[in-house]
Amino acid sequence: MQEVRFCYLIRIQFLGFRYSGWQKQPNQRTIEQMIVKTLKFVLPNRKLKILGAGRTDAKVSALDAAFELFVQNHPILDTQLFLKKFNKNLPPDIRALSISEITKDFNIIQSSKLKEYVYLFSFGEKNHPFSAPFLANILEDLDIELMKKAAKLFEGVHNFSSYTARIQENTISHRKVKSCEILDNKILKANFFPEKSYALHVKSEGFMRYQVRMIMGALIQVGKSELSLQQVRESLLENTDTQLNYVAPGSGLMLNKLEFK
Repeated sequence: MQEVRFCYLIRIQFLGFRYSGWQKQPNQRTIEQMIVKTLKFVLPNRKLKILGAGRTDAKVSALDAAFELFVQNHPILDTQLFLKKFNKNLPPDIRALSISEITKDFNIIQSSKLKEYVYLFSFGEKNHPFSAPFLANILEDLDIELMKKAAKLFEGVHNFSSYTARIQENTISHRKVKSCEILDNKILKANFFPEKSYALHVKSEGFMRYQVRMIMGALIQVGKSELSLQQVRESLLENTDTQLNYVAPGSGLMLNKLEFK
């Protein structure tokens, strides 16, 4: 008998602080591993697999992420009941927001989408320890106004080969950044947060590994006067030989919005 496949798009949120990123890895706790484990409990004796919209690094969180769920032969008859049971059995730092049935021609990797990453940070004083999963904490003083000017330099189409790790021969390093700006943090608030914190917002259709964290790293270096605006400009040129090695910590980064066109 020919097998029938049913496809669903599930939107999720997660706090990544205790996970080694999205992708399943041996002897590591990952978001994908935890989701698959829970799905197999909620949908016993079902043949299923999942496909994420992208990989996140260790400690990186998401306010708006998604994955495709493929179930063989038997559809999910009551999606809202499934969602309730799925959430009940997921760990408290992963939450399913919605589920919708999708057509077989939808591909979560190849479908056109817009991602917005946000990097939360503060500087100048040591933060309350409870802030650690959410805010990167730079103890040195930073020139935030100069950093705001530097952030705008990343907008547009540029060669981002200096802003990724272990670039491969077939890597497409020319990327279009729709917007890049540093704003006051209005994403997350808590009574143990410092009085002032900031958020780097970066929007693009696609990012390379470590790209946002290395952009943030360069901005931190600008704020410390270790990197000039001209050096940032040169790092984005076609034949740049700029070597950047500061990758900002993963715990300040979160996927804020994921839109499918």
